[in-house]
Amino acid sequence: MVVIAGPTAVGKTDLCVQLAQQLNTEVLSADSRQFYRELNIGTAKPTEADLQGVPHHFINSHSISTLYSAGAFERDALRTLDALFEHQNVVILTGGSGLYIKALCEGLDELPETPPELRAKLMGQLENEGLAVLQAQLRALDPQYAAQNDLQNSQRVVRALEVCLLTGQPFSSFRQRQVALRPFHIIQIAIERPRPELYARIDARIDVMLAQGLVEEVRGLVAYRQHNALQTVGYKEVFDYLDGLYDYEEMTRLLKRNSRRYAKRQLTWFKHQGNFNWFDASNLAGIEAFIATHTHIVVSE
Repeated sequence: MVVIAGPTAVGKTDLCVQLAQQLNTEVLSADSRQFYRELNIGTAKPTEADLQGVPHHFINSHSISTLYSAGAFERDALRTLDALFEHQNVVILTGGSGLYIKALCEGLDELPETPPELRAKLMGQLENEGLAVLQAQLRALDPQYAAQNDLQNSQRVVRALEVCLLTGQPFSSFRQRQVALRPFHIIQIAIERPRPELYARIDARIDVMLAQGLVEEVRGLVAYRQHNALQTVGYKEVFDYLDGLYDYEEMTRLLKRNSRRYAKRQLTWFKHQGNFNWFDASNLAGIEAFIATHTHIVVSE
């Protein structure tokens, strides 16, 4: 399994389509928002042409009315890989959601199931009191986890709090599991661009999303705004605009700023997690050569 990871707007989709066509293989998406059929513009899904040209899995696979966790993805993706490896020598996994990539590559800790009422309570607290209140609560209950993880990720904060409150133990105490053994070889590649170039691509992507109708897409998702996938950059800012908290110009500024910050957090995560081999996103030849060396499969036109 060849993993192609990297921050938002770096060019993962185009690269994976090229590689999949050359390798005559298929792509698994590990993007925590592209699973949902109703989230299209704000998630920068592969185009219809991309999807028709290369089979993709875990794109539009679920409804936003359901909660699809990293643990469920690990289980389902392993089953999909078993089927694909019956007739493929190599499969591509791609995405910017580090936890979902980690789940498939290394496995996740066994965590208790959360009662729906506890999750609803915390999500209501997030909406009414803000993320800072939940961050403070998590720091008090699990200072070790709070010190080592990105507390700007509301989904991660809520999940950690759920376990703390449900078990009376720190969330970090459940994160001691050994790396799971997989019946396939894993090659981890991460791509990046010079920071000014990446940020310019992010700004341009936001402009395109807005022109394509991002605000109207979000307006149609108001009933699901408490869903974890919508408590994220690209959707929260538009919800606040629709609530009248600021004007369109400020919304656009925040979408771009927060997306750039998110990309920076993604880069930090991938630099410190896994065993990624880094390439410039434009270095297709270098990536092809690396894959050929480590798989003994020639990547050709």
